[in-house]
Amino acid sequence: MKAYVLTAVLVLVGVTGCSSVPDDPYADPRDPYEEFNRDMWDVNESLDEHVLWPVARTYGKLPQPVRTGMLNAAENLSEPSNLVNNALQGKFKDAGVSFWRFVINSTVGVLGIFDIATPMGLDQRDEGFGETLASWGVGDGPYVMLPGLGPTVPTDRGADIAYGYYVEPIDLAGPISIFRFSVKALEMRLRLQDQYALMENSLDPYSFIREAYYQNWRDRVYDGNPPPVAEPEFDDFEELDEDFYDQFDE
Repeated sequence: MKAYVLTAVLVLVGVTGCSSVPDDPYADPRDPYEEFNRDMWDVNESLDEHVLWPVARTYGKLPQPVRTGMLNAAENLSEPSNLVNNALQGKFKDAGVSFWRFVINSTVGVLGIFDIATPMGLDQRDEGFGETLASWGVGDGPYVMLPGLGPTVPTDRGADIAYGYYVEPIDLAGPISIFRFSVKALEMRLRLQDQYALMENSLDPYSFIREAYYQNWRDRVYDGNPPPVAEPEFDDFEELDEDFYDQFDE
């Protein structure tokens, strides 16, 4: 089973090297598989409409203390991963915070149901293996829309899948991991409902989500302080395609 998971991850990461920018000069170079991704976007929209959102609405009817306890427990299960990835990035103080959060919330907090550590000043230091690779200089790779999982880049999702299966003591397909993933996904879907309205009102919801993903990904990689993105520079507009000018001569 592990061999199949590793193969899938390598294929996902491997598209980084074999991707090519479409012939369209106005296409986003980060998204060389846009045609496929837009088809997968439609699939995910259907899954959201018929599966995820109905389940999320039902989940949202649970008493708030129950939801809070479930989310706290799910977040607590991520602390060992946060510890390792903070350490791998040289953030040893943050790694220590993750360690003590896990110890305190797993014991005094009754398996993480109660978040005792945050009121003590030990705020969560959330770090994934994809962010670790990015901090080491590994490139993002092309933008990919995954079925049921949504937007990502190979360094993000692919690295976390490999890490979760081979490094974490929690089995990727085990009930604990399923609980953690499901609770976080349902909570995120409920929180994003207002953003869905903005997305639906945008001229191109697909592009809206793509930009939102990259903004979030950069914030995660740079801990909320991403460097400014360089704007394209044109020397007296000489680099613009000649067809751009020709349209005004017709």
